Amino acid sequence: MADEKPLRAAGRKSIRPTAQPRDLMAEEDLAGVWTAQVITLFPQAFPGVLGESLTGRALQEGLWQLRTLDLRSFGEGRHRNVDDTPAGGGAGMVLRADILAAAVSQALAQARGQVPVIYLSPRGQRLDQAMAQRLAQGDGVILLCGRFEGVDERVIEHFGIQEVSLGDFVLTGGEIAAQALIDATVRLIPRVLGNHASTEEESFSSGLLEHPQYTKPAVWDGRAIPEVLLSGNHAKIAAWRRDMAERLTKERRPDLWRAYRAAHGLDPDEDQEL
Repeated sequence: MADEKPLRAAGRKSIRPTAQPRDLMAEEDLAGVWTAQVITLFPQAFPGVLGESLTGRALQEGLWQLRTLDLRSFGEGRHRNVDDTPAGGGAGMVLRADILAAAVSQALAQARGQVPVIYLSPRGQRLDQAMAQRLAQGDGVILLCGRFEGVDERVIEHFGIQEVSLGDFVLTGGEIAAQALIDATVRLIPRVLGNHASTEEESFSSGLLEHPQYTKPAVWDGRAIPEVLLSGNHAKIAAWRRDMAERLTKERRPDLWRAYRAAHGLDPDEDQEL
């Protein structure tokens, strides 16, 4: 058609400016790129917010890639059943071991390099910045999104699956948690954010919460930007930011503050006035 926009190159992928979000996942497999494979009953939920902003642009440019495996396609029978009642009784349903094993095996067969298999679970290890950094330095990840009452424990044991939690709360499924983990990891891949220094100064990267941020106008609602930030004295600005980061961490996250002091050879239990 005469008014159809031509394909344009976007890094290592060719896409149309009007492409729908899932078109970002419909491209050919890219070798040597950090890859997230997500095993889910709701593949239509992806890329979701991952297709927007910086992660979406990086997806277009081929800095990382996203694949979904529809767990329902591995189901049995006319209705593609993937779950059954809990052994020993109880409420809800549990995802079957044989169905899950087939999906995980296919994901592992498609993976390149050393790729951990992670099950998003409230009983897992807490996701933190250090974990995201480790994952970003690898080849990718396989994420298993649970539903109902969870997954058959034998699959976790058989594949040595790592369980990861966002926090002490329960979601209806692992899809939101999977997107959060991917977002936290992808942004640490070189060139995704553009300014790598920004990841070095943000919360948790140094063991401290991030210092307060300000921008124009200089005075808003009677509140002025701290004078030191307008002084042009970079040494004083750095010292102020470090001081504020320490104060905030001590006040809001005593656990992080104790770990920070211990990591720097200081008595974690000794009270320090700031």
